[in-house]
Amino acid sequence: MTRPATTAQPEPQWQEHYAIRAGCEATVSGTVHAHDLRRCRYRGISKTFVQHVLTAAGTNTIRSRGCFPPGNTPPRQPRAGTGFRQLCQTLPP
Repeated sequence: MTRPATTAQPEPQWQEHYAIRAGCEATVSGTVHAHDLRRCRYRGISKTFVQHVLTAAGTNTIRSRGCFPPGNTPPRQPRAGTGFRQLCQTLPP
């Protein structure tokens, strides 16, 4: 016989397991409210699928910004100048 959920809630193991689920639920809820996922703009399963995939990709992009707080981003190599920029630098003023 299993115990009721209310008796298991104070235990640290249950709280750790539920914290993972709570994070997932918050992400889904935020996406549903921000992008109105309860209604689809298109008809047809393939178009609906594309809308959901693009919305998920956008949500992941927005959430990935929080991985590196401002000022803590890893160092990276400077980007090479474009051809137009190099041309402008070689021309006399």
